[in-house]
Formats: sequence, structure tokens, C-alpha cells
Amino acid sequence: MGDEEEDNNFGRTKSAMVGGAGVNNAGEPPFEIRGFSLGNVAVLAGAFVTIFSFADYLSSSGGEGFTGVSGLGFVYGIPIFVAGAALKYAEIPPVPCYSNQAADGIFDSKATEIIKKVKQDVTRHRYGDEAHLDTAVKKLGLVISGKAYPQMRELRQDVSEDGELTFTMVWQSLDTPYKMWADEKRRVKYESFFGPDVGAEVVKIDAEERLVGIKLTTGGPKKIEAVAEVSA
Repeated sequence: MGDEEEDNNFGRTKSAMVGGAGVNNAGEPPFEIRGFSLGNVAVLAGAFVTIFSFADYLSSSGGEGFTGVSGLGFVYGIPIFVAGAALKYAEIPPVPCYSNQAADGIFDSKATEIIKKVKQDVTRHRYGDEAHLDTAVKKLGLVISGKAYPQMRELRQDVSEDGELTFTMVWQSLDTPYKMWADEKRRVKYESFFGPDVGAEVVKIDAEERLVGIKLTTGGPKKIEAVAEVSA
């Protein structure tokens, strides 16, 4: 009953040090490389050096190498290629961030330091992690033992009706059921985990694709209005 009910609930309706938002800070370099894949660069560089060395060796007389670098090329080219392939295997590509002019205009003034850190962290290539914000989802209890981590697919930025920034992190959650994400105690925990001074709500993005979002809104925790019972 348990696992099957949790799985159906999703579609019923349409290792490391942790920063404030559970962002994995362990082993981060003192600089960032953005805009391209380091794995792709290493693979291409290794392939180029190896092919160049091989061509140089074949074009030389006596196998000495016309430019004298074919031996060095074989020594370094293949390891560079292998290292690049390993990086590519462990690579998590950056997620897209969908926004609009209004949201971009208030992001710097409204976004908390943690929201800025999350955006900075997931919009670049990462290596060796299970998923973007893998430490965060694990600490929030959103990873089922023996199952795959939820995979972040995108960020969404917008402006609320009262002029606050909304920042939605969208995951594809193949194994973690929606009701675990939407549990009220866990929702409250999102506010402190990704806070301070943010409200949090869980949004079912696409039941068929199993996409779920944590929507943060600046301006303080989400107020839940108590429903008073009216006696007859």
C-alpha cells in the first residue's frame, strides 16, 4: 500500500559542507569557469594533441617526428583525452533560468544571499555530485534510500502581485512522491532552510513528467490563515 500510494499521489492532480541553502561548498575552487564545459575542452584538446602527434609521426622519416614533438604528444595527448572523458562522465550541466525583464530588474535588490548563491551554483557546470543541490535535497529528506536523487531541471524567476521576487526551483522527481515534497512540516522547513525572510510553497509543475517546484517568495515566511469553524 505505502509505495504504490505514494507513487500515485504524485500524479493525482495536474557529502559535504553545506552553505546556508544546502549548497555544496566542499572542494570548490577559488574561481569559476562559466559558459563552457571543462570536460569538452579537455576531450578536444587531448584528441587534437594525439591526432597531431600521430600525423607528425607518420609524416616524419625514420619515426623521429618532423617537429620533434610527436613523442610528447603521445605521452600527454592520450591522458588529457582520458581525463576529459572522465570529467564529461561526471559532469552535471547547468540548468536554464527563465525570467523576464521585471524579475531581472529587482533580482539584485530583492534576492537574498542564499537565492543568489543557489542561482550561481546551479547555472554552471558541476563535477562529481549526484545532482544540483544534492546535499540540500538529502538534508531535506527528499531522497529515498536506494533511489535516484531528484534532478533539478530549471529555475524560474518572476514578480509577485505585491512586487516581491518569486524564485522557483524545478526538479524532476522520478522516485520521491509529491506528497513528501508538499508535506506541511517540510514546507515550513524550506522557509528556514532557504531563508531567512522568504516564504515557500510547493508547486506541482507537470504530473506526467513528475516535475515539482519549490517556490520561494521574498518578503518573509508564507502566512497560513487559520480557518475558523463556524458553529451552527
